[in-house]
Amino acid sequence: MPLVDFSPLVNTFRIPDLKKRLLITAALVVVYRIGCFIPTPGIDGAALAEFFSRIAQTQTGTLFGIINMFSGGALEKLTIFALGIMPYISASIILQLLTAVIPALEKLSKEGKAGHEKINQYTRYGTVVLSIIQAFFIALWLEDPTRFEGLRIVLSPGWGFRLITVLTLSTGTIFIMWLGEQIQERGIGNGISLVITAGIISRIWPAMNQLWILLSPGSPSRRQIQPFTLIIMAALLVGVVFAVIMITQGQRKIPVQYPRRVIGRKMTMAQSSYIPLKVDMAGVISIIFAQSIILFPATIASFIPNPAFQNLAQGLMRGHMLYTLIYALLIIFFCYFYTAIVFNPAEISENMKKVGGFIPGIRPGAPTAEFLDFVMTRITLAGAAFIAVIAIFPDFLMAWLKVPYLVASFFGGTGILITVGVMLDTLKQIESHLLTHHYEGFIKSGRIRGRR
Repeated sequence: MPLVDFSPLVNTFRIPDLKKRLLITAALVVVYRIGCFIPTPGIDGAALAEFFSRIAQTQTGTLFGIINMFSGGALEKLTIFALGIMPYISASIILQLLTAVIPALEKLSKEGKAGHEKINQYTRYGTVVLSIIQAFFIALWLEDPTRFEGLRIVLSPGWGFRLITVLTLSTGTIFIMWLGEQIQERGIGNGISLVITAGIISRIWPAMNQLWILLSPGSPSRRQIQPFTLIIMAALLVGVVFAVIMITQGQRKIPVQYPRRVIGRKMTMAQSSYIPLKVDMAGVISIIFAQSIILFPATIASFIPNPAFQNLAQGLMRGHMLYTLIYALLIIFFCYFYTAIVFNPAEISENMKKVGGFIPGIRPGAPTAEFLDFVMTRITLAGAAFIAVIAIFPDFLMAWLKVPYLVASFFGGTGILITVGVMLDTLKQIESHLLTHHYEGFIKSGRIRGRR
């Protein structure tokens, strides 16, 4: 009897509500992908495509590559969705960090649904502000021919072009944000995450095309990679996906005992539960932070015509030892930094103490908080080390198998973590609908767990 049963996929279309949600989700994702091909007015698309083609050959690790990945390739075409959902992600991370340091926001986050809606509204405002600022600087960047090695990208530069670009790109980001919220309410899965995943998956076809050109099955003399290399890559892909799933799902269960309590005239029985401590609590956020910090100065330095800045830019480009070392250390740092912000052992210990809960063998109060901090610190090290390895694995693959970065990016980094995590979350929600209507889930032993 196989562990995984794919027959529940057929049952998903037997539940009217689930079928409706799946079709709405698919339709909204299609709308998003159509928008990724509508060009921004006033842009010479051919010249811009040539510029990004040069970047792909010489600077595979610029900040533009990250934004282009999250926008599903819309940035290199400068379509109406060129900014993608990055302003929303940035605003969400900023609000989440501010919630941990500003008492008013922390209090608001604990007010239930009303508080979360208020924070979401602040996030929307932040998205609008960030998208307008980013769109304006992109317009200025596009108008300067010196940034494009003499290529003229803008047909009619000036304030007219700047205003149109700001209006177009910021409206596109707001529309994507609205699409994500509609998927969240009327569809299935996390809307914003599905939009990002759709953009990442859309890069599979160009990657396969590059791989086919390198393989050159019709001309062995022009072949740059061998068929045996494809077998190795397939095995590595399966192994990477399996490892990411295991770490994403992995957690340390801390047992908790609750004694009998008298509530009014009733007596509750003693209960046992557990606190799930995730091995990878930071997830892809640590990679996003690390990439942004290490690539921003490299991207800026690459545009300054000075030998010292050019050497700095080259040293901080993907594939160099300095880049790999700093990148891995930054990821480990941000894993601990983010975990320290979202995980508060003192608060958990205090809440347990209020209801009489305790960890067997550990005294309530401060000893419990110290124990939780001790355990979380050590399992975070394992999760951070794994995330660092996954993040630099594409660089290793490029050097070892001599494949382009677009192909290697599917074997690690931000893309694989987001895709696997979103697929797990979506399957978890579909499985919940199946179990509610008395159908079997996707796996017979255990249940699918999402990222949270």
